[in-house]
Amino acid sequence: MRGPRKLEVWKMGFVNYLDALKLQEKLVYNRKLCRIPDTLLSLQHPPTYTIGKRRTDHNLLIPSSELKNIGAELHYTQRGGDITFHGPRQAILYPIISLREIGLGARNYVEKLELTMIELSSLYGVKACAGQKGETGVWVGERKIGAIGVRISHGITSHGLAFNIDPDLKYFKHIVPCGITDKEVTSLSRETSTMLPSEEVMHEQLISCFARLFGYNTVVWKENPSILSDLEEIE
Repeated sequence: MRGPRKLEVWKMGFVNYLDALKLQEKLVYNRKLCRIPDTLLSLQHPPTYTIGKRRTDHNLLIPSSELKNIGAELHYTQRGGDITFHGPRQAILYPIISLREIGLGARNYVEKLELTMIELSSLYGVKACAGQKGETGVWVGERKIGAIGVRISHGITSHGLAFNIDPDLKYFKHIVPCGITDKEVTSLSRETSTMLPSEEVMHEQLISCFARLFGYNTVVWKENPSILSDLEEIE
């Protein structure tokens, strides 16, 4: 790691998926111009299904016309991976960081995201591990607890990870999560048989693990980022 590194963490609360997508695009553009430091968005989404570039529409198990009835949206994205679910009490991190500056390749970056969720799980006594045979994400035995889907443009990352603290797991029954047919989805609360405070897990522990593993020695928190109005518009 070259010299001290600073990470800005934007504590966003609940954000509509498309709004978060537009924000990421704007931040990536500004990070390329070196107008902002490495930035981490910490947020949650209302119930939303997203399908990545490895899209296979048959992994959505209900007609899209029925999504409104279960209170969920569906969006296609440019991140890697197949279909997944985002919802309340799921910790989502969207890193907008320069891999070139920290000297990481794409595979190493994904491995560090996995390790971030593995270390978080261990803090609560849950033994997790990275996927096998090319499966990304983090697993507790045969049960998936954390998903990864990233996009890298000119060395700048977007999208990121989703870690299940205590989401409503019934939403996963309407999809084949990440296109994997023979494994279940789980959550930290289910594995510990404890209702865990999402604020503690998301903002005190998960981000601490992320910052440490990626070598940031300065973390600046932004509760209501005023920098939004100062961002360069995408040309």
